[in-house]
Amino acid sequence: MAPSDVSLAEPMTPGLAPRSVSLGPVHRSIRIPVDAGWFRKLLAFGGPGYLVSVGYMDPGNWATDLAGGSAYGYTLLSVVVLSSLMAMLLQALSLRLGIATGRDLAQLSRERFGPRASFAFWAVAELAIVACDLAEVIGTAIALELLFGLPLLWGVLLTAGDTLLVLGLQRWGFRGVEALVVGLIALITVCFGYELLVSSPAMAGVLGGLVPRTQIVHDPAMLYVAIGIIGATVMPHNLYLHSALVQTRGYAEDEHGKREAIRFATIDSNVALGFALLINAAILVLAAATFHTSGHQDIAELQDAYHLIAPLLGAPLAATVFALALLCAGQNSTLTGTLAGQIVMEGFLHMRIRPWLRRLVTRALAVVPAAIVVALSGEQATGDMLIGSQVVLSLQLPFAMIPLVWLTGDKRLMGPFANSRMMSIAAWTVSLLIVALNLKLAADMLF
Repeated sequence: MAPSDVSLAEPMTPGLAPRSVSLGPVHRSIRIPVDAGWFRKLLAFGGPGYLVSVGYMDPGNWATDLAGGSAYGYTLLSVVVLSSLMAMLLQALSLRLGIATGRDLAQLSRERFGPRASFAFWAVAELAIVACDLAEVIGTAIALELLFGLPLLWGVLLTAGDTLLVLGLQRWGFRGVEALVVGLIALITVCFGYELLVSSPAMAGVLGGLVPRTQIVHDPAMLYVAIGIIGATVMPHNLYLHSALVQTRGYAEDEHGKREAIRFATIDSNVALGFALLINAAILVLAAATFHTSGHQDIAELQDAYHLIAPLLGAPLAATVFALALLCAGQNSTLTGTLAGQIVMEGFLHMRIRPWLRRLVTRALAVVPAAIVVALSGEQATGDMLIGSQVVLSLQLPFAMIPLVWLTGDKRLMGPFANSRMMSIAAWTVSLLIVALNLKLAADMLF
């Protein structure tokens, strides 16, 4: 069943105003078996975490991980791990908020901060979605060029047509879309498993890269890539998305049912983000083992990586596998962009438009600038565009992250599901760390 522009209403929840539900007809559409065993319930709750996780392995991640690995070897591997742990914490808060309150982050932000602030939050969220969509446009176009020889500009323009693909897939029902996403993630994992096997990374270097270094903060160029990795990994619109996706499950709405839903949804989220961590780490390790150690320390373009990876590894199949995984990553991320855009528009503005129109507008905002830059500057600009889009995402993150931490710590709103003291400390520490890194980046860019 596809999300649509049909407004649905639910009975008023005590202490909250009457509301429309998140994601329209698919709200609570997936039944949770009451008397089933642990594994069957885990399967029933499984899915939203994987839809969220595709945003953590999109072409923007590829660009930042390749740039970091080729330029600095294994040094930024600790940033990949740290950002993934941050993502697990923030997504856990997001799903907890959605299940405990029956509302998504956008809806609650509008209620708590008012219409004017909501408009500003919506604008920032839209900018983040467009930045993410830009990465998907560029990544998909590059994959089409590498696999089929399609000119990059034509590939960029062709990505506008994936609106029809998204609509077609939604006809399968929500579980069908989730199954497709899981299948594509599995294919990407197999592809990078093969790439790591033929690249034979140095285990000492990998283990050393897991240790954080102060050099990352003191080197402006390295910090820029590091914040790009954080921006590509902890994505602001995913915080809105996850709080709505978990409401597609028909769990019992008493305290026991919500507690069970939070437990299973958290497992689903952490396992899915664990796969995203492995894939991001694999990209960086592949770049370090293949490019950095061979003297190719300026690889910032996905095309350069494609053309060099086969001769450097002595494996002709490596380049094709690389491009295939890139195409899967780009198309996977397309699915969640549509849903996230729908959630922030309906939650912040109380405005519903048809999904195909919403998708077409969002994709146009990404395709037009990408086409102009590619037409004027050629392929050389794509790497900078990908990394820049991820830095933009990181700069937008506090606008979603801080309200999320604030709301999940509110006992009047969350009741028994409010953040514990330790969780609050961890969440605010992560928030302040990301804000501090963003301020450091802004200062380096200005001065």
